[in-house]
Amino acid sequence: MTVLIITKSDDNDCIPSVTRAVEARGGQTVRFDTDRFPTELTLDLRQDGSGRRLTLRSDGIETDLSQISAVWYRRARYGAQLPDSMDKQYRRASAREIQATVQGLLASLDAFVMDPLPLVRLAGNKQLQLQIAQDVGLETPATLITSDPDAVRSFFESNETGTVAKMLSSFAIFDDDGKENVVFTTPLKQENLAKLDSLHLCPMTFQAMVPKRLELRVTVVGDRVFTAAIDSQSTERAKVDWRREGDAFLDQWKAYDLPPDVERRVLCLMDHFGLNYGAVDIIVTPDDRYVFLEVNPVGEFFWLELCPGHPIGKAIADVLLGRAFRRVHALPGPCTSTRQ
Repeated sequence: MTVLIITKSDDNDCIPSVTRAVEARGGQTVRFDTDRFPTELTLDLRQDGSGRRLTLRSDGIETDLSQISAVWYRRARYGAQLPDSMDKQYRRASAREIQATVQGLLASLDAFVMDPLPLVRLAGNKQLQLQIAQDVGLETPATLITSDPDAVRSFFESNETGTVAKMLSSFAIFDDDGKENVVFTTPLKQENLAKLDSLHLCPMTFQAMVPKRLELRVTVVGDRVFTAAIDSQSTERAKVDWRREGDAFLDQWKAYDLPPDVERRVLCLMDHFGLNYGAVDIIVTPDDRYVFLEVNPVGEFFWLELCPGHPIGKAIADVLLGRAFRRVHALPGPCTSTRQ
């Protein structure tokens, strides 16, 4: 069996982890660095009266993609190596065509995909996540998504434990020196309420602050659940968003036994979205409540293989090779219509 890995050239250690696991189980992998296409890689999709052929040429190796048995959609970066000297309009157009070509390839392959892009996009909707999490019985924070300053002020006054502000999408702001500044979850303070005029230009998400005893990263692969915990309250800068001290916490994650009823509800969430992979963030409160924050359909896991040592890469390989439970998505079948 051959697994196609959709990624980018500067992806992290998760790629060799899964590659080794696939090869140890007798499979093969083909890596497609999307940022190197089409400047360094060639992709041919040919279809005519004699049939269909899909060919990837990378580093002197030609692969017949019609022989691919599974796809791991990990990361994508389209048009990254297009020359800066290109006219901006042509550069944008080229990047769109690159994206359409790769995504068309994914949609047309007769292979198991972990996970199909339409499902990844749907599951990435934070508003829908909160709704479905509640439907399956998971507790969620009180949430307001708005561009109305007055609504924020009213919401702030209603939260006795405090309020945090966050964005629905992940992005960074670059300063004049090119330094990247990630937008983290931030506490909303009383003095901020008088500075909300620009909110009408960009809606934001506001949530009731949830008291924390621990923060959990729950990684779901098929029907396997790997849970790790971090004491984010041990460091002042990480109390609201542990990612502020992510590097410092790398060797402090510990394996955690998620209560069976919470695990069952998390799996129900994954069933609803049809996802085979997801990284779920959950807060454990001082009174032992489990509060769902979000699920990232393509979230990171590489550090959890190092500490606490969860075999996530092996679990992914098992799903890709059909050796473990899959949430299978049916491909369109032959026409059976009897209409004249």
